[in-house]
Amino acid sequence: MDFQHRAGGKTGSGGVASASESNRDRRERLRQLALETIDINKDPYFMKNHLGSYECKLCLTLHNNEGSYLAHTQGKKHQTNLARRAAKEAKEAPAQPAPAKVKVEVKKFVKIGRPGYKVTKQRDPETGQQSLLFQIDYPEIAEGIGPRHRFMSAYEQRIEPPDRRWQYLLLAAEPYETIAFKVPSREIDKAENRFWTHWNRETKQFFLQFHFKMEKAVPQSSGPPPPVGVKRPPPLMSGHRPNESMLPPPPGGMPPLPPGAPGTPHMPPQMAMPPMPMRPPPPEGLMSNN
Repeated sequence: MDFQHRAGGKTGSGGVASASESNRDRRERLRQLALETIDINKDPYFMKNHLGSYECKLCLTLHNNEGSYLAHTQGKKHQTNLARRAAKEAKEAPAQPAPAKVKVEVKKFVKIGRPGYKVTKQRDPETGQQSLLFQIDYPEIAEGIGPRHRFMSAYEQRIEPPDRRWQYLLLAAEPYETIAFKVPSREIDKAENRFWTHWNRETKQFFLQFHFKMEKAVPQSSGPPPPVGVKRPPPLMSGHRPNESMLPPPPGGMPPLPPGAPGTPHMPPQMAMPPMPMRPPPPEGLMSNN
């Protein structure tokens, strides 16, 4: 607080505030707070009399302005009277019974077995999407009941170990047992012409068809597949050719290589043939007779 304008006060050396000054400052702070947070027009105990002053009908107090009344509402007297009025109204008010809960009768049916069904796999010729068409027969379905369906995750069921690759399509209609179909866990196309159901009340047949969304195709390597049992050589990197000794032999055997070509197999040296025996010259007498 600022006490520099008090009688005998010195700037910078304010004395201790008295009890009345502290109360006045507290009421002013409460009034400012109440003006910001409370709508005085909604207070049932606020009243403006013919003299222009304000009255509290609960505490029977008179106030000169709205700020004084709001400060009064935050005081101990007003809060105590509010608690007394609330306790009195609660005591005089008759005990009202709790509202009755709406009971929904659970329909009980005796199960008669599983329905007949037919599953057809299809592929859209235009988009290539895979689809499944289910036809379920309910000849003994209960009157006024239609078939219901929903998809269930593999982690919701307790029959098989959970596998994230599969999901289940559940179909139910009383008094038949609920049946489930195990389908791949792929995203379902919920477009208008890609997911539809139909219940034929005359033939008692239920139809359901849905399409799987197209998955991104994985790019495959170009070229024909290698023969069975033959490994494809690694691709050429920075102009280097793979080792020719690692390449598989072509069908039909190895072709002959020219002499001196690199990669020619080294053959062992052949042994020299022995010289043919020389015939002795004829005698000199035979030579002279001729």
